[in-house]
Amino acid sequence: MLVGLGNPGAEYDKTRHNTGFMAIDKIAESLQVNIMRSKFQGLTAMAEYEGRKLLLLKPQTFMNRSGLSVAEAARYYQIPTERILVIFDDISLPIGRIRVRTEGSAGGHNGLKSIIAQLGSQAFPRVKIGVGEKPHPDYDLADWVLSRFTPAEMKLLLPALDHGAQAALTLLTQGYQAAASQFNGK
Repeated sequence: MLVGLGNPGAEYDKTRHNTGFMAIDKIAESLQVNIMRSKFQGLTAMAEYEGRKLLLLKPQTFMNRSGLSVAEAARYYQIPTERILVIFDDISLPIGRIRVRTEGSAGGHNGLKSIIAQLGSQAFPRVKIGVGEKPHPDYDLADWVLSRFTPAEMKLLLPALDHGAQAALTLLTQGYQAAASQFNGK
């Protein structure tokens, strides 16, 4: 299962927190499917890539409850935690940077906190896409992640969305080492 994190609704379109949605849309586009079927409290699509069946999922539960959608789909298809790949925004990385990991803590990300709580494990692979840190320490974090990218930032983000999509597919087919060496820091 490939999961892109974000918030539903036009008011959140192209915000920092919806970077996971944007990246999973790139994957769907490359696999020539539309993520439009409403199931598991999310939008889904089935796809095939290099002989593997994939469930693409965009939880529609809002970020802080993403785990409800992910866990429901995982239970239904009996997908083990280590075969759930999550793509999401990361404020600790500069805009456009990618980091692939096989597991880890939530690192303060509420979407990951929800997934970890619902799955009872943090042992799932992930692709982090940098959205930049707050402009100054007093800036409200929620306001920051719900803000839209500037045109200059979008120029940095667009290639990163492609790289994030490629990193996820590489992780699935070639494993962590290949994905990390090709995409970490890119």
